[in-house]
Amino acid sequence: MSPSPGGLRRARAVGRALAGTLGTLALAGCNTVPTGPTALSSPQLIPQRFPATANVETGATAPAPVLGPLLAWDQFFTDLPLQGLIRLALEHNRDLRLAALNVEQSRAQAAIREADLWPTVNAGVSGNRAPTNAGGVSTTVIGGLASTAYELDLFGRVRQQAAAAQAQLQASEFLQSAARASLIAAVAAAYANLQADEALLRITDETVRGRQDSLQIVQGRLKAGAASALEVAQADSLLQAARAARSQVQRQKSLDESTLQLLLGRPTPPGRPDSAPYSTSSGVQALLEGLTSAAGAAEADHLVGLPLLRAGLPSEVLARRPDLRAAEAQLRAAQANVEAARRAYFPRISLTASYGQASKELSALFAGGNWVWGVAPSVLAPIFDAGRLRAGVQQAQAAQQSALAQYEKAVQVAFKEANDALASQALLLDQLKALRLQVRAETQRVGLAQARWQLGASAYVEVLDAQRSLYSAQSALVQTAALALVNQATLYKVLGGG
Repeated sequence: MSPSPGGLRRARAVGRALAGTLGTLALAGCNTVPTGPTALSSPQLIPQRFPATANVETGATAPAPVLGPLLAWDQFFTDLPLQGLIRLALEHNRDLRLAALNVEQSRAQAAIREADLWPTVNAGVSGNRAPTNAGGVSTTVIGGLASTAYELDLFGRVRQQAAAAQAQLQASEFLQSAARASLIAAVAAAYANLQADEALLRITDETVRGRQDSLQIVQGRLKAGAASALEVAQADSLLQAARAARSQVQRQKSLDESTLQLLLGRPTPPGRPDSAPYSTSSGVQALLEGLTSAAGAAEADHLVGLPLLRAGLPSEVLARRPDLRAAEAQLRAAQANVEAARRAYFPRISLTASYGQASKELSALFAGGNWVWGVAPSVLAPIFDAGRLRAGVQQAQAAQQSALAQYEKAVQVAFKEANDALASQALLLDQLKALRLQVRAETQRVGLAQARWQLGASAYVEVLDAQRSLYSAQSALVQTAALALVNQATLYKVLGGG
């Protein structure tokens, strides 16, 4: 007997659905992306080496740096007050606490997905009353154990969902490590900025006192007829400028203290380092006191009071960064979601089972009733769903490509951050040496200008100009010293965070 036209149409519809299924599976099966060291070694993504840093003074190209050991934060940041602040921040910072809670949420979600691989067994009692053919009522009470709609994961859909949840858990753990490294670097940067504020405040106070003395001298010379009113106005203007600068430094110090308190998650404890005497072994003061005119790598460690960090191949350096490992884990989760969406095309086999006792009365249920059991398997295979499964696969693939793009961007951003910090490390040291020599020269210039003015060999404007230049050079030296320390903390973070 030949098939009916309706049967042919249904057969064609089923064939088109199966063809679409096979095409989608084949397309998704080819959609794999490289991750880990393979992706980090791709020349299309990042350069194979960090660009060499040119020496500012000689113009020579520095040799390729050597990969240094990973240091724990308390081995890198050796200043004791700073270590105390970092410990407080690690204990009380709210952002770090949120990162830890995100890990707990991801761990719970992963546990839920893992539990889907096992049947759920429940204990319960159910009853049924139904009329009999004889006109009476039949009562049946059943009590025992039951498992409802347990999916036999023969095609791996549930396992892929569990794998995606595990990858998300790993990503949240890596993000917690990244948040921890960023917090440590931020506390070190705030500490350096507060030390710079104190150094600038001390310099500004000394400048105010010196300009007050200069104004009194000029006023005395005016009374004696040896100076003009213009010189008095110039000296007074310079004094007011120094007072305004002191107010600005005090304002910045207050802002930096608030920043540090936010990072700590609590008020700064008594005896805080921003008001304590300077350390002689590290920090801004060590930079200001330890700078000499001699150049060379031998004294570089002493200049910053922190170990110099040297990088090797970008693939080795970037593979240590927790934020990149988090992006890679998120990409693995997206790939697992694609596999789960693909395997939704396969039939789902569910199992419902029960085991217990049955009785006609609830009071006698577990007192010698009949043992009963039941197994009810079911198979559900998709035939027509108006493209819902295909759209689910396409959505998962789009999410995977988005995760890949985010991963590649994170790699490139990480390379830029590491390259910028490595380049700044040596160049800031050269800048500090030059500024230290400038401060020495400007100090000598102020002394010579004052001597010439007192002897009547020059106008007072030369003294004022020399004082302005000295203050500018001193401020630039302090700010660059703080910037060098902040760059070291940033470099520690971008090279992997220890």
